[in-house]
Amino acid sequence: MSTTAPPVRHAQTRITLLVALAVFAQESTWNFYDAQVPPLLREHITSAALVGFLMGMDNLLGVFVQPWLGNRSDGTRTSWGRRMPYLVVGMPVAALLFLVIPHAAGSLPLLVGVMFCYALVANAFKPIAESLVPDFVAPEKRSRANAAVKIASSLTVIVAALISLLVVDEHPALAFAIPSALMLVSIVVLGLTVRDSRSPGYQAALAEDAADAAGAAQDGRDAADAAPARPGVRRIVLDIVRDPDRSRLLMMVAILLFGSAWSASRALATPYGMEALGLSRGDAGGLLLPSGVAFLLAAYPTALLAERIGRLRTMMIGMSLFAAAMALGTVAQTPAGTVVAFCVGAAGAAAFLVNAVVVLWNLAPSARVMGTYAGLYAVGWAGGGFVGPALVGGMVDLTGWTLMLVDVAVVAVLGVLAVARVEALQRRAATTKAV
Repeated sequence: MSTTAPPVRHAQTRITLLVALAVFAQESTWNFYDAQVPPLLREHITSAALVGFLMGMDNLLGVFVQPWLGNRSDGTRTSWGRRMPYLVVGMPVAALLFLVIPHAAGSLPLLVGVMFCYALVANAFKPIAESLVPDFVAPEKRSRANAAVKIASSLTVIVAALISLLVVDEHPALAFAIPSALMLVSIVVLGLTVRDSRSPGYQAALAEDAADAAGAAQDGRDAADAAPARPGVRRIVLDIVRDPDRSRLLMMVAILLFGSAWSASRALATPYGMEALGLSRGDAGGLLLPSGVAFLLAAYPTALLAERIGRLRTMMIGMSLFAAAMALGTVAQTPAGTVVAFCVGAAGAAAFLVNAVVVLWNLAPSARVMGTYAGLYAVGWAGGGFVGPALVGGMVDLTGWTLMLVDVAVVAVLGVLAVARVEALQRRAATTKAV
């Protein structure tokens, strides 16, 4: 036992760092895209609403593309594995399309066309890279691995800001080339070092395929008549909805609710600072910056805490801390008090962001659906990003800007209740199994 554990730990650490590199490269392009494509659109479009609609196109595409491609990768069987074929094709194509964006900016139809193609391709492989985590990493260590991935993703905000600050004004085309180059370098490294056909998750999927074929043969049926090796997205979603144990469905609800609260707290922070705190637009826009550092500092410790006391309990503590920080930020309604509230809230939110997808992976009934579940998590979070700002914005219309953080806290508390119910169901299931 002692002779095999260190190599296993080394392999899990290695794949975690490689996935973090891939996610870092992907998110570098996304963050720079969000920062620098709107000015290109503004050269042709005066309507802020239309600019916002075009910038939100990627989220809408992601809702449809990510679960489908995650599901396709689940059913892929090659000597290279089921994830890598999509990554070695998708990431270079996305890098090339991203590189073309500033050169297409002279024509609005061409620019929108390139944006659409980039968003389509980049969304397609986004959940696939993250699915390498449950493929390679044991369930009990997935929170640590996902914490590293989330830290890498968060660091890209700083990278995008530095490129914008140092390069964009003098060399706009070169600025887009830097994230593209990062993506190309990451896929070269990933492609040369990773064969996910050797992963435990892939081997478990092959074993399930073989069991299906053996069961079909035993029943006197042709192997082709066995249960499909790749359940479709519709079948997987219906299985979640119809399952008498509501744990997976409630987790999706919790992801949507807390994603709504988190997104609203970020999207509405600037107008809150202006309306409730009397800050200028620039000063209000800087309210969230320290909270990014707080998130980075809290991400890995929350993974360790989850291993000690349980993921669901850790998530409830973090979500409750987020809600309490928002409420207390209303009591201490000053710029300094608000910054502290956002920092404490971000530290609490890290507990959810690091562990939620891991809980969903661990609730999956089969190793053959990890990519689909990664896509469903992305859909739930993107749904929160769409619903949250509008929902809290409507609450603000009723309660006023001074109570905006309380409105966010209310939505977060609903998420806490959903996770608490999942925890109760899992505890009951464990007790029944023990008996």
